[in-house]
Amino acid sequence: MTSSANRLLFGAAYYDEYTPASAGEDRLERDMKMMVEAGFTTIRIAEFTWGTWNPAPSVFDFTHVDRAIDAAAAHGLDVIIGTPTAAVPTWLAARHPEVMGVNAHGTANKYGPRQNMDITAPAYRYYGEQAIRALVAHTAPRDNVVGFQLDNETKYYDAYNADIQRAFVDWLKERFNGDLDALNAAYGLNYWANRINAWEEFPDLTQTINGSLAAAFDFFRRSLVTDFLLWQRAIVDEYRREDQFVTQNFDYEWRGYSFGIQPAVDHFKAAEAVTLAGVDIYHPTEDQLTGKEIAFGGDINRSLKDGAPYLVLETEAQGQMGWLPYPGQLRLQAYSHLASGAMGVMYWHWGSIHNSFETYWKGLVSQDYSANPTYLEAARFGAEIKEHAASLAGLAKRNKIAVMVSNEAYTALEWFSIDSGFPRQVSGGGANYNDVFRLVYDALFEANLEADIVPADAPAERLARYDVLLAPALYVTPEQTIANLRAFVSGGGHLVTTFRTAVADENVQVFTDRQPHGLSDLLGLGTDQFTRPDGVQLAPTGALAATLPEGADLGLAHFMELLTPVEGADDVEVLASYDHHAWSGPAIATRAVGSGSITHLAAWASPEVVRAVVTLVAERAGVTDWAGQLAGQVTVRKGVNGAGRPLAYLLRYSHEPVTLTLPVGGTDVLGTLGEVGAVLPAGATVTLPGWGVLALEGQQA
Repeated sequence: MTSSANRLLFGAAYYDEYTPASAGEDRLERDMKMMVEAGFTTIRIAEFTWGTWNPAPSVFDFTHVDRAIDAAAAHGLDVIIGTPTAAVPTWLAARHPEVMGVNAHGTANKYGPRQNMDITAPAYRYYGEQAIRALVAHTAPRDNVVGFQLDNETKYYDAYNADIQRAFVDWLKERFNGDLDALNAAYGLNYWANRINAWEEFPDLTQTINGSLAAAFDFFRRSLVTDFLLWQRAIVDEYRREDQFVTQNFDYEWRGYSFGIQPAVDHFKAAEAVTLAGVDIYHPTEDQLTGKEIAFGGDINRSLKDGAPYLVLETEAQGQMGWLPYPGQLRLQAYSHLASGAMGVMYWHWGSIHNSFETYWKGLVSQDYSANPTYLEAARFGAEIKEHAASLAGLAKRNKIAVMVSNEAYTALEWFSIDSGFPRQVSGGGANYNDVFRLVYDALFEANLEADIVPADAPAERLARYDVLLAPALYVTPEQTIANLRAFVSGGGHLVTTFRTAVADENVQVFTDRQPHGLSDLLGLGTDQFTRPDGVQLAPTGALAATLPEGADLGLAHFMELLTPVEGADDVEVLASYDHHAWSGPAIATRAVGSGSITHLAAWASPEVVRAVVTLVAERAGVTDWAGQLAGQVTVRKGVNGAGRPLAYLLRYSHEPVTLTLPVGGTDVLGTLGEVGAVLPAGATVTLPGWGVLALEGQQA
């Protein structure tokens, strides 16, 4: 495989097994020619087809796999092989029904959907290993097989099978050294007579009312995903060549599209199983295209391997209903992935299928397989990245801002919801952890402040690389994390926290002192009371009031803390107070701590206010630059390319053209504004077309 420093991957998932003949014609040869004409370099095959090439135990027929690999090789295309384990064949479910997952109601899943299994079931593992070994042994020797994808969007599938629960109890025994008193104390099991007095009396968890125990079970099940991927990696490693990568297509919380961090996988730990971080990113398009989902997905996956390039294994072409891209959008979307540091873009999928569940989740070509406008726009992108690979490939970022995320905080806030304090499923939903994450992340994006994503257990040495760290809704905050946050601030870092941060320990047991625990003395403010902000407004003061635009939304939603001073702290800078007939006091405040600072948002403020706060902190930390001057006009994503030259993307997420003054100069890599390679000086006034992309190489910071 050619180095990502001078080559970009481009392609799609391809399923010869699903592709019908057209008037007696074998589509394979024509498909490959169309792929080459579109500038494809790579196809991905074989996942979700276990029952096709392994139709019975120990029976393997690789006809379709070989056809695809042979055809790709004949046309100079590389191939990624996906292991098949995300959808079990009918024969396995019939012979071993115990491989089906048991759901939260305590009943076994029925066969039909994909990913409805118990990934720890012995029979599933036994036959899965046979299939993986046979497939990888058969394909790894092929020259054009460049990598392997482990499973597909792996999660624990909310399985409550008896073997998983038994393994969880064994894990608890080890964690608490067999001490039931310690376990009962850590999880507060004396409440409602939930105390466990003998390990053999450990209850079924499908109906537990204890959030701490449930959160521990989710933590354990996330570890099963990591173990599962490491198990597959070990098998693949027995056969793959050193130059063949191993990847996985991590995905996110789903709200009809990618929205926030994934609750059922710890991406940072699971990434230990791969050599190349992969990702699936889906997002609204047409008039709802903002670029935010592309950006946060890229920022997370780039951060999984500490800034290394990642591969977009799946993103939409035509996609589901309402996602048919406007002219220019497919190209903009593809460059948006590259602008986040991706080393390649692959569509799910090549050809729209003709039956079954995803008939109308359309691929790059439609059911007639013609060269439609979406395909032709992809071909334009393919030609451009081939021509300009020396400028576009190998983008590396060294951001000075990071956002801290936590699977444990996500789980806890499902049990103790922001809106009601009761489980979200019981209380009718409401805002969740990812809503707060996106409130903060989107504010950075809109201000053209790029960020990395770090896990809550990131060591102090990793945090020290950044000048600004944001920790939204970090409800679960272990003492080690508190210590690392304090070290970050005392070392000159600028920390931003929000409501519902440092509330509980790793066992989801609420701390007994004022919140935010371990940080209130730094902030000079703390809270032990909170409520919904019905009718409450913000009254901005000082630097924040000077920053906010006239007419900014000062309303609050969902949650507010009542902050009171810590004794002896008389140097707190209040940026906004509550404006209400009953509630008063600081709502947003900051305090200098040596050369660092801590800023706290005690209430759920509007996007305008949050954007103004993070911009103010960034300015004081000295991490803003010319990109901020273009906020609201174009999105700026930048770094250093594989040739060691600065590269900046200016991305226009609107159908309206925009005229702007370039704060920096550079070479117009794509010829967006005229001739390819034309030099654009700083101070030039240019007009970027709607859904346009300007790639500037060689600009000065």
